[in-house]
Amino acid sequence: MGIKDVISPFTAWKNIAMTPVTIKDPINDKLGAPRYRGFHKNDLEKCIGCGTCEEICQNAAIDMVPVEGIEANNGDSGLRPMLDYGRCCWCGLCVDVCATSSLNLSNEFIWIESDPEKFRFVPGAEKKYWDNSELGYTRAENYNLIDLERVHMEELHAEERGDSFIEFVKGFSTEQAKKEAERCVQCGICVAACPAHMDIPGYIAEIRNDDIEAAMRVLYGTNPLPEACGRICTHRCESVCALSHRGEAVSIRWLKRYIADQIPAEDYKRVLGTDFIEKVDKNIGIVGAGPAGLTTAYYLALLGYSITIYEEQPEAGGMMRYGIPSYRLPYDQIDKDVNYITSLGVEFKYNTKIGVDISLEDLQKQHDAVFVGVGLSLGRSTGAEGADHKDVHMAADLLREIALGNEIPVERDVVVVGGGNVAMDIARSMARLQMKKYGKVGVIVTSLEDYDNMPADREEIVEGEEEGIIFRAGRGPRKFVSEDGVLKGVESIKVLSIFDEEGRFNPQYDENDITLLKGDLIVEAIGQAPDMKFLSEPMSKEIEWNGRRIKVFDGQMTNVDGLFIGGDLVQGPDVVTSINNGHKAAVAIDEFLHGKK
Repeated sequence: MGIKDVISPFTAWKNIAMTPVTIKDPINDKLGAPRYRGFHKNDLEKCIGCGTCEEICQNAAIDMVPVEGIEANNGDSGLRPMLDYGRCCWCGLCVDVCATSSLNLSNEFIWIESDPEKFRFVPGAEKKYWDNSELGYTRAENYNLIDLERVHMEELHAEERGDSFIEFVKGFSTEQAKKEAERCVQCGICVAACPAHMDIPGYIAEIRNDDIEAAMRVLYGTNPLPEACGRICTHRCESVCALSHRGEAVSIRWLKRYIADQIPAEDYKRVLGTDFIEKVDKNIGIVGAGPAGLTTAYYLALLGYSITIYEEQPEAGGMMRYGIPSYRLPYDQIDKDVNYITSLGVEFKYNTKIGVDISLEDLQKQHDAVFVGVGLSLGRSTGAEGADHKDVHMAADLLREIALGNEIPVERDVVVVGGGNVAMDIARSMARLQMKKYGKVGVIVTSLEDYDNMPADREEIVEGEEEGIIFRAGRGPRKFVSEDGVLKGVESIKVLSIFDEEGRFNPQYDENDITLLKGDLIVEAIGQAPDMKFLSEPMSKEIEWNGRRIKVFDGQMTNVDGLFIGGDLVQGPDVVTSINNGHKAAVAIDEFLHGKK
């Protein structure tokens, strides 16, 4: 024992002059520490009901329950966590994992009730005295149980892809896919947002389990075009991903692509169990080999029906092939999906235009049911002065010619009018052709929407900028200017607003801000329209319309017996929505042919 040990007890005398801490009412006045783990609070507005708190709770102290006044919607399950304090151990893991940081713990710890059922409650929905407590346990800043950053998707650099139409997004390796799949919290909110209602948590779980064949079977349950959809899907699922509230959404689209890329085409039948299909003595005619028509054909083929698809173009794919550049969706990947559908006995009649080569009425006579899945193959014009100039083109026309391998006009200065994905597709395609021909890019994209509100996918805009495209957003085309028959460009005017107070399209402009966007060639990319030539005049009068679109009822059926319509013609343009239409139509056609309405 040393001298320090002898005198250390006497150091307590330094506290003799300090005022003692006295709590007169220890039951009611005793406070928890500032970060004490007391009773739960939940911000019902921030909470999306993802259930990560329920999933992580080791004591089963949390159940997701419906709450009066909270409805399920896109990105919100409509459920909220109910705590059971007979089970809770106040570990705080539910707070740490909360995807939206809505769940916290107050530092209050006194709650006296005689009824034990009262200790099962929904924080936020059942008001408590600690709801406004600012103290308590919250997730520490920069402390995350979930990886909030995506696995980086490798792609060709701008200088490598600038003059090439080869696919520039490389896809995930197995290691990358597993790492990205581990980020998924399996909440399922994405399923409701997906137009095809794919079992997204299901196939992501199979990636984690390294069972790619099982993942493929999950995909084909609702989507028979995984190679195509895994590249060009509008991925609405990612916009509602629980992780997007604190970080980056799971790369759901790229994971779908990864699954399909791993399975060789020759293994599809074995993996999906379609080596033998019992045939049914009924046949269906399908107009259009786009995503809606292909999906309808696939699910009806599984049921044994004989299917004939009539396609205007020389190959299948619809607007996936003839409206989307190959650097985004390589044609061999479309073929991989289409060839499997063909292997199920589906017959294709190419270069056949309904309404020209054969009438829709004749198809109805030849088949027990007919599905029409015609895409939006025509462009829409701005109607601006000079739009009829020979050097003013529609984006849809140019994209189709590029896909067919035909030569198109390529000038040094091109102006693309429009701010959506089609505008980006043609702008980036023209930039590639310019780079190949002239060694430099001279493309301007102008849109009514300002830069931050352009409807195109943000990645498309960023990649376009990397490739040398210039954006002049927030401007409208006043007229297309030409001199002595030679196109000079677009007279562009600054947009003040696009919609009026009642939400109607009614652009207002600043007449003091007008400039000329130089262009030897102008491309209009403001929207798409269907080619309605497949409808004869008598059929057009017989069929029921919903404004400018054909009216469909449950299962995509029209008022004309045995005629079903889906895809972009009814609800689009969007590949995954068309897939959903086709799936619903297949079910409805099967029921129709079995005598069910």
